[in-house]
Amino acid sequence: MLSLRRLLCSLRLRAGGLPACRRVSTGWSPVGAAFNVKQQRRLDVFGKNTGLFGVPELSSPEGFRIVQDNALRNAESLVERVCTAPPSAETVKMFDRLSDELCKVADLADFVKVAHPDPSFRDAAEEACRNIGTMVEKLNTNVELCESLRKLLDNKSVLDSLDPETRRVAELFLIDFEISGIHLNEEKRKKAVNLNVAISDLSSDFLMGSSLPNRIDVSVIPEHIRSYFSWDGKYIQINGLHADCPDDLVREAAYKIFLYPNDSQMRCLDELLSSRNALAQLVGYPTFAHRALLGTMMKTPENVMAFLEKLSNKLRERTMKDFEMMLGMKTKLNPMNPELLPWDPPYYAGVLRAEKYNIEPSLYSPFFSLGACMEGLNSLFNQLLGISLYSEQPEKGEVWSEDVRKLAVVHESEGLLGYIYCDFFHRGEKPPQDCHFTIRGGRLKEDGEYQMPVVVLMLNFPQSTKSSPTLLTPGMMENLFHEMGHAMHSMLGRTRYQHVTGTRCATDFAEVPSILMEYFASDYRVVNQFARHYQTGQALSKPMVSRLCESKKVCAASDMQLQVFYSMLDQIYHGKHPLKGSTTDILRETQESFYGLPYIPHTAWQLRFSHLAGYGAKYYSYLMSRAVASMVWKQCFVKNPFDREMGERYRKEMLAHGGGKEPTLMVEGMLQKCPSVDDFVDALVSDLDPDFETFIMDSE
Repeated sequence: MLSLRRLLCSLRLRAGGLPACRRVSTGWSPVGAAFNVKQQRRLDVFGKNTGLFGVPELSSPEGFRIVQDNALRNAESLVERVCTAPPSAETVKMFDRLSDELCKVADLADFVKVAHPDPSFRDAAEEACRNIGTMVEKLNTNVELCESLRKLLDNKSVLDSLDPETRRVAELFLIDFEISGIHLNEEKRKKAVNLNVAISDLSSDFLMGSSLPNRIDVSVIPEHIRSYFSWDGKYIQINGLHADCPDDLVREAAYKIFLYPNDSQMRCLDELLSSRNALAQLVGYPTFAHRALLGTMMKTPENVMAFLEKLSNKLRERTMKDFEMMLGMKTKLNPMNPELLPWDPPYYAGVLRAEKYNIEPSLYSPFFSLGACMEGLNSLFNQLLGISLYSEQPEKGEVWSEDVRKLAVVHESEGLLGYIYCDFFHRGEKPPQDCHFTIRGGRLKEDGEYQMPVVVLMLNFPQSTKSSPTLLTPGMMENLFHEMGHAMHSMLGRTRYQHVTGTRCATDFAEVPSILMEYFASDYRVVNQFARHYQTGQALSKPMVSRLCESKKVCAASDMQLQVFYSMLDQIYHGKHPLKGSTTDILRETQESFYGLPYIPHTAWQLRFSHLAGYGAKYYSYLMSRAVASMVWKQCFVKNPFDREMGERYRKEMLAHGGGKEPTLMVEGMLQKCPSVDDFVDALVSDLDPDFETFIMDSE
């Protein structure tokens, strides 16, 4: 997979742009109804094909070549202009336009190559990504281009005239050059380029290898459990951990076989870590982690390690209690095997939750029709932010599948803010992940108009049937709220520059808006506004919502401890080289120190840790973002989740800036204080405490 993170447009999550879409609505309709009925097939078979996302050239796969060539020509022209213009604020604007020219093709293609059902579109998009990547490599080594930016930042009178956002964007562009080795001599720059290419290829190979199944001779597997696995008479294929299987032996077999070391994948990981370390040191950083953490809230690996160690110490006692509870349940159900092992926690934690709270998903799904959930989001955004969601009929050729819905996002006083394309339903060859893609980033254009953001939310929900609409499990409902948090970040990030629009911000801040939405999805006052039985109209009762929320706290400390272990492993792998011992030796030592369950010999879980490819040295970001979201929820919204004053502060202090403001300053503005590492740790740990109001209410 081509990585564009090291380029000028620095993809922080998924962001980009394309030519301006239509701003005149063809008719808006209520959002809930659009999702509780099947999309009507368009009958205008002879009508004009407007092309994907309204880009006329993309009415056929060949159009990618046209939009790509146009972008490359425009980019070359902009480079010439930047290099000859005197340093001024206009320099930053031209850099941003250059970034936009590349991103408007690269990011659209990045989405199409993984999501389009037509292989010819996917192949054409892949080719466009490669060609844009070649241009990116040229720009990364263009000394004259970099010098134009340096002249700007070295000119004190010009620098003092810049507004804070423009100055920050200029500094971010320069950092992008420097971490790619622009300051090196020609020979070393070529070496940096080669290392970047190698890292991109190794990351792609590692990602692919992390999901490949392992095969084993059928005779090795006891006959009575063979039916749990795919097999062809001679070989059994293990493609996952079977973590929810009630049979202990099935989970054990899956764990030991799926995680059995693969020599090729092991070499790939070793080369990836070594290449990242070599690149970091070549461009002037002690470790890859120091390079990767530039611009984040944590700033340095030392701060990350302090955060993780403090969190681990606070969790240790609670984690041991969780393990004791799971062991008690295992001993009760399987007295012949009284030892808790790494393949046990997901299953026995689920048993404990079900026994204590009776949270069978089928009890909840009838209350969570997709249409009702969308109306719930619409109502919440309307009360909190003055935002309404409307369904809009896409034009012929505008979407890649007939079941994609298009939403217009409209503010009560500002009007149309942007578009969300909802690719919500499962289909063959569609990636299983839930994702947010920014197809076009917002920016202030040269004519004074604002370039409206366009995003895609991709989930995997079941289709509606003749007898019922699409019904979501509680987990699916929470995922929907999570991804819509990303979308609102993109819609409301009104930055001047698309380089820092919406979700294009520090990785350990990017998940804050989406995780915050999970707190809203777990609050009865919010859920009560939309959760209705699709047949009877009956509301979901408060005790049922409370049981669902409290069930998430069962064994939650051990779940969080597992995330600490993963984050620690990521930090150590991307720390000082050469590593002491193999990656498996480090895994064993880290698991025993920061998780508590024993390492299983002849396994190599790290080879399945796909996040090492995309989140190198930044996997801790999930924990950090959750800590910030928890603090924002408790301080600003727990008293009233519909507080419009707090909603406006949330937009002004956090959502509006994208990456155009230091993330710590955004958090400080929202909380009106500067939180410490201890504050972040305490926020995470306090989330594990039971809600005593729930128990009082349930006992009445």
